[in-house]
Amino acid sequence: MASTVEEIFKDYSGRRSAILRALTYDVDEFYGICDPEKENLCLYGHPNERWEVSLPAEEVPPELPEPALGINFARDGMNRKDWLSLVAVHSDCWLLSVAFYLGARLNSFERKRLFSMINEMATVFEVVSERKPVKEKASAAESGSKTKRSSDGQIKSMEKASAAAAVADEDEEDEHGDTQCGSCGGNYNADEFWIGCDICERWYHGKCVKITPAKAESIKQYKCPSCTLKRPRP
Repeated sequence: MASTVEEIFKDYSGRRSAILRALTYDVDEFYGICDPEKENLCLYGHPNERWEVSLPAEEVPPELPEPALGINFARDGMNRKDWLSLVAVHSDCWLLSVAFYLGARLNSFERKRLFSMINEMATVFEVVSERKPVKEKASAAESGSKTKRSSDGQIKSMEKASAAAAVADEDEEDEHGDTQCGSCGGNYNADEFWIGCDICERWYHGKCVKITPAKAESIKQYKCPSCTLKRPRP
């Protein structure tokens, strides 16, 4: 079972991709499976990017948090788009609950870093409700074209990689444009490792404070050089 920040984020990314596929690329198949005449059904996303609609786990408590129960019952009583958006919202809640269930043993800095990595990605609801465009392709095997894996674990087609990357860069610039390294003053760059001080909440390039991603895993609470030098008042 995933235990490090990277492993949990990879697990989250795979499950998210699976649910996105169900609610976008495979939406007609998904819609047909969710027959209101059937028993309580749940939408599961698996780490291998495969989705499944099935009955909930029988054991109590389950191995992992369970997704929303009975998503099929409201299907015919709502507008299709509204129903899909509702399933998307509940799916986002489930994805976060699984990620932080797996991360229960992480320290505060690791949990903060995990949430930061997750928060960089659009929610399922944002994609399904068209607040943000779909960047993922169904899968490398199904697309039939050359593919590459992006830094967040998603699969993009080579033909649309440049356009999607441009959109992602614009979003990231808007969100982090004001973030500067507390040491060198350099602007935020998603391609570099950053670490945040748990005391003053300033952010630093890992290289500026000589902290690597591997070293950060063992730090329970990071205190930047400035906060380390400060002496408590007598």
